[in-house]
Amino acid sequence: MTLTVEPGDPRDPAASALLAQSHALMRSLFPPEDNFFLDIDALAAPGIAFFVARQDGEALGTAALAEKPGYGEVKSMFVADAARGLGVGAALLARLEAEARARGLGWLMLETGDALQAAHRLYARAGFTLRGPFGDYPAAKTSLFMEKRLG
Repeated sequence: MTLTVEPGDPRDPAASALLAQSHALMRSLFPPEDNFFLDIDALAAPGIAFFVARQDGEALGTAALAEKPGYGEVKSMFVADAARGLGVGAALLARLEAEARARGLGWLMLETGDALQAAHRLYARAGFTLRGPFGDYPAAKTSLFMEKRLG
């Protein structure tokens, strides 16, 4: 029962099912104007590295790294309900950090929702700290922005 995190295709049925669950959750928690997730086609675009966490062949989580000038943005971090608390999120985040370092990026940044307390704890444990909005993000009332220097 080894957990693996490998490059994947967001259009793969198992990955797209997890992404659909993630999008439904975000829609249930936040108003439309505060949802900034990428759709499946956007996650398959150049400049996006998409990963799937699997155990015994079962897809348990997804994460993506969007390469930006000088930094990588964490996108589409999601872990299936049944796999929460098993280290899947930490494994996905570690894989994104390794990918960002391999690409020579100096920072990881992310936007997450204020209601996602477990995600906040995961990011803080991984060394992320609070920051203000970045890129094209507005200062949305339900957004929390974080960063980690990879130097």
